[in-house]
Amino acid sequence: MEKNEMCIQFLLAKALQRVSQLSKSKFQTYGITPVQFSILRELWRTDGQLGSELGKHLRIDSATITGIIDRMERNGFIKRQSDPHDRRNKLIFLTEKGKEMEVILTQKMVELNHEVMEDFNVEETRWFKKMLNTIGSGDMKKNENQSL
Repeated sequence: MEKNEMCIQFLLAKALQRVSQLSKSKFQTYGITPVQFSILRELWRTDGQLGSELGKHLRIDSATITGIIDRMERNGFIKRQSDPHDRRNKLIFLTEKGKEMEVILTQKMVELNHEVMEDFNVEETRWFKKMLNTIGSGDMKKNENQSL
């Protein structure tokens, strides 16, 4: 086994690099990033959410989500409106542009997922996603006897 194959961080970074290049080619034309797609997807499901709710659903910290929302608002995908129940809060809503992008951007994500996972069967894909979710959530069980 090569030295780089023993480093999970290196392997994940190389995989992310490939997926990032593919996603850039899919979404760049529409002026959207994969993270912004995730925010749009949450709003397509339930429009009118607090930025903090979006951040919680997507596991993005408040400072980062605020910057992403600012850019998406400048680009006309979303708009902020005062919460009628608490004027201190701003709810995030889709604009017409954001709503109109649902079909095409969802199709681009389907294409991206297919390209990335085409060499894996259904069971391998399911396990891969489960492992990524476990790593990404920080819920990995600590096992002192486990080694690479």
